[in-house]
Amino acid sequence: MKKLFLDDIRTIEMVYDKSTENEFDIVRTYHAFVEYIINNGLPEFISFDNDLGLDEQGNVALDGYAAAKWLVYDSGLDLRKLNYKVHSANPVAAEQIKGLLNNYIEYLNKK
Repeated sequence: MKKLFLDDIRTIEMVYDKSTENEFDIVRTYHAFVEYIINNGLPEFISFDNDLGLDEQGNVALDGYAAAKWLVYDSGLDLRKLNYKVHSANPVAAEQIKGLLNNYIEYLNKK
């Protein structure tokens, strides 16, 4: 099972057991997240950070919530089998990501 880890700073072993490190591909930005999924398809598991630092111009970068919104609104992918965890230290943003994905998956399951 391929897993995707979205985080600008953390390593796998900072969130998960080091023995699982080879199961993950790591992306550090929103744009790398989108590109990864376009090129590789939807992984079976995604681990989301929210706050992804600054972009090249020094502005706040698009975040994990933006990545979740892309999955829901723009990717065109069937997310019903998506497993995910939000490992963000930002509790408000973590709840936003979970709420968006949970509500959308629930909606898809009712169709």
